[in-house]
Amino acid sequence: MTICVIPARGGSKRIPRKNVKEFCGKPMIAWSIEAAQNSNIFSKILVSTDDDEIASIARSMGVEVPFLRPQELADDYATTGDVMAHACRWIIDEGIESRVICCLYPTAPFVKPRDLEDALTIIETGIWEYVFSVGEHSSPVYRSFTQGTVGGVKMLFPEYFETRSQDLPSVYYDAGMFYMGVLDAWVKKLPVFGEYAYPMVIPATRVQDIDTPEDWSNAELLAKKYTFK
Repeated sequence: MTICVIPARGGSKRIPRKNVKEFCGKPMIAWSIEAAQNSNIFSKILVSTDDDEIASIARSMGVEVPFLRPQELADDYATTGDVMAHACRWIIDEGIESRVICCLYPTAPFVKPRDLEDALTIIETGIWEYVFSVGEHSSPVYRSFTQGTVGGVKMLFPEYFETRSQDLPSVYYDAGMFYMGVLDAWVKKLPVFGEYAYPMVIPATRVQDIDTPEDWSNAELLAKKYTFK
């Protein structure tokens, strides 16, 4: 059995109520729920939340909200690992047999069902503890530099000063869409970034953090420019 857990707390300081705020005609969390449902790979889709409105939206879409998250896991200091470990312990305590658990963020309107399907195919090889979404840096980070207090610059990697851009290795960043992992890794809070994790590259046209009002505006521009089905 493969289970999807969508962690969605009610509080959000930079974008108030962002998980339920309307994005292109529907609550933000609805986009993630629909992607999970349309992938047809999950036996259960659960929402982990501390918020009654989020729970109501999730249930209206046919998603389970079997518990309300404790307050200590609903503040700014609770990590995704903490929340997922809590959800996985609930799954174990309920006697639900599952090997693969996917953490799908509620602010991932550009994730496609196919992304989740491909991630499951990769993790089912048994080679990896996690598969997660990443974006590729468009400019070579090995040519990055800092600025001094009175001007002037200093390269972070001066050894690559004369290396051609096309000869520099690709560098990736967390796309913040989903993390698919085996149950035991979540319970042990095994860090996602490691040699046991497979980075699945998402096209740049579908990668957008949504943490600030500016991020939200950029995401709306992306949504207007591209069609995601």
